[in-house]
Amino acid sequence: MKKNIFEMGASWDDGWSSDNKTTSKKEESEIKPPNKHQLHFAKEKRNGKTITIVKPFFLSREDLEVALKTLKKSLAIGGTIKDNSLEFQGELQDKLRENLIKLGFKIKGLK
Repeated sequence: MKKNIFEMGASWDDGWSSDNKTTSKKEESEIKPPNKHQLHFAKEKRNGKTITIVKPFFLSREDLEVALKTLKKSLAIGGTIKDNSLEFQGELQDKLRENLIKLGFKIKGLK
């Protein structure tokens, strides 16, 4: 039997590790009470339809889901959560502003 001529001379016991990937920690966003938020509105067109975006929210995911559910029911509209912002179907800034103030949030530009 021939000797392997391609030996490197190192072994896995010499401190080598096949697990060189580091685990990344998810960034935890700061959680603020509703009266400390400064929300603002943005409009986008997607597939020919208007989307109203309200951001930035500093709430836990569960609290954000509760706020979304409340707003969707009170306005009878569709909406979703994306990257700590709420997206709603349609052009609804005035109605959303009123309902967010009722929930205790502050809107940027309003005193």
